Amino acid sequence: MNPRVKAVKAKDNYKLEIIFSSGEVGIYDCSPLLNFGVFSELKDKVYFQQVRVSYGTVVWPHEQDICPDTLYLDSIKIKKMPNKSLQRTGTKSRASR
Repeated sequence: MNPRVKAVKAKDNYKLEIIFSSGEVGIYDCSPLLNFGVFSELKDKVYFQQVRVSYGTVVWPHEQDICPDTLYLDSIKIKKMPNKSLQRTGTKSRASR
């Protein structure tokens, strides 16, 4: 399973900056979707800015959403955020002593 969306920010030119659960940050271009059915509503730049995260993907108020696998696979990765929960502390639990 691919990483899921943790945070999203609408950018200029119908692009989304997405932080994935893996810590990777990607840019996803929504412009190819704008002439496709329910996604045509995203042409309204004010509406496009209303994107939010729900259940590991991006959604808009009128229930448009994009598959989280598509977001991950088709986004251009720009960096990786540090993920402190994945770092080892080097301490042992009492059970392993």
